[in-house]
Amino acid sequence: MKTLPLINPKQETNKIIRFLKKIQKKTKLDKIVIGLSGGVDSAVVLNLLTRAYLKKNIYVSYMPYDLPLIRSWNKDYREIKELVEILKIPKSNFFAIPISGPSEKIIYQMKTAGYSGIDKIMHEVNDCFTCPNIDIVKKTRMGNIMARLRMIFLFDLAKRFNGLVAGTENKSEHLLGYYTRFGDGASDIEPIIHLYKTQVYQLAKYLKVPKKIIEKEPSAGLWPCQTDEGEFGFTYKEADWILYLNRDKKIPLDKIPFKNARRIFERVKDNQFKQEVPYKII
Repeated sequence: MKTLPLINPKQETNKIIRFLKKIQKKTKLDKIVIGLSGGVDSAVVLNLLTRAYLKKNIYVSYMPYDLPLIRSWNKDYREIKELVEILKIPKSNFFAIPISGPSEKIIYQMKTAGYSGIDKIMHEVNDCFTCPNIDIVKKTRMGNIMARLRMIFLFDLAKRFNGLVAGTENKSEHLLGYYTRFGDGASDIEPIIHLYKTQVYQLAKYLKVPKKIIEKEPSAGLWPCQTDEGEFGFTYKEADWILYLNRDKKIPLDKIPFKNARRIFERVKDNQFKQEVPYKII
């Protein structure tokens, strides 16, 4: 499997910084909010933000499902806090917000809607969203709730501080539809959406993102042991090369004889609607 042409990370960094400063000038908003997951995409975007915004004007939020009593026991929390410190963002600008409480309240209301009395109790017990072997539909619903809750918090922070919400989506995720509508797909500005995932890794190395973040297996953090590539059934490297050949080089699918090409394009096709909605009369 071949890899994409290398980007010029210095030129790419300067291009993104110019873009970020242009948006600041256009919107007259000099504050920015970002949600960190512990992964490479959000780490890269945060690094870029520090080069375009005053650090006192950057607000960072980490929103796991839950946090232990001693927060440093959570590996992602520890690494994110270290990254925030390395980039010299004020401690008062960092927010750790567990979302288990609001998630569980929403799920309870969804499970029991339309039921009363004993039926309500039985449905609450039997309709399990957090059991180990729940079906993919419930997993997806749970993941969507969490992604949308996170975006509620981010946009509220942006309103509180009168700023914009920075997204962390890359081109691979966008084309594959690997995002929640009105959740992690919602933002005011997307600094790396033009870069494939493998190109984001190139930029991360140039920006000196900590090695442990770069080497971490990509995950949306929606449930234990969940990984992007585990859900896909193919790797980002495979997806990027095939998407590059088709989207950038305009080579048709039947001329791309690589493993998983059909599976990748089926996923793109199945999620195309995310880029088309809302459907409307023109």
